Amino acid sequence: MRERIIHDLDDVAEGAAHLAAACPRMAHAIERTRPLPLRRRPDGFDQLLSAIVSQQVSVAAANAIWTRMKEARLTGPRKITWASDEELRAAGLSRQKIRYARALAEARIDYRALREAPTEEVIRTLVEVPGIGVWTAEIYAMFSLGRADVFAPGDLALQEAARSLYDLPERPKERALRQMAEDWSPWRSVAARVLWAYYRVAKDREGIR
Repeated sequence: MRERIIHDLDDVAEGAAHLAAACPRMAHAIERTRPLPLRRRPDGFDQLLSAIVSQQVSVAAANAIWTRMKEARLTGPRKITWASDEELRAAGLSRQKIRYARALAEARIDYRALREAPTEEVIRTLVEVPGIGVWTAEIYAMFSLGRADVFAPGDLALQEAARSLYDLPERPKERALRQMAEDWSPWRSVAARVLWAYYRVAKDREGIR
């Protein structure tokens, strides 16, 4: 059976209604945070390259590097392959990120095929590329492919939001949160949107750093 895709805000609202009906704590979070964002993105090479650029740097730094790369026309696989290390360093990439960018370019991923592939296959394909971990692959499936039932339990903000919303004694680890998220199927991607939004509420209320 083909997986449900989130195309528009009506789909997000449908998922939110399902979650609210199934869980009083989710209903509370949705009441505090609606309307929830769509957060759909394009798919393809440049989205994953941008994710690599963003690793371990601030949002401002990542945006600055990505702007330089776009200005230098270094956002496509051929351009990355043809560019020298000096050109990539000048755009702001570290030695490690240059290696990751080249690995992504050489992977020759069939991005069109990923649109129809099962989520498990999408994640398995992407994590084979150096520099792309499970979190990045799950975020790609969630927002670039619009999968409705994907979650990213390794995300610290999701962990902290779950701790606050469900009044847990400590932040759940990745495995525990993944198991917890099974209760939010088949709308785990909407549950993630709820928790990210609730994280901002909780952070303001509790002074989380």
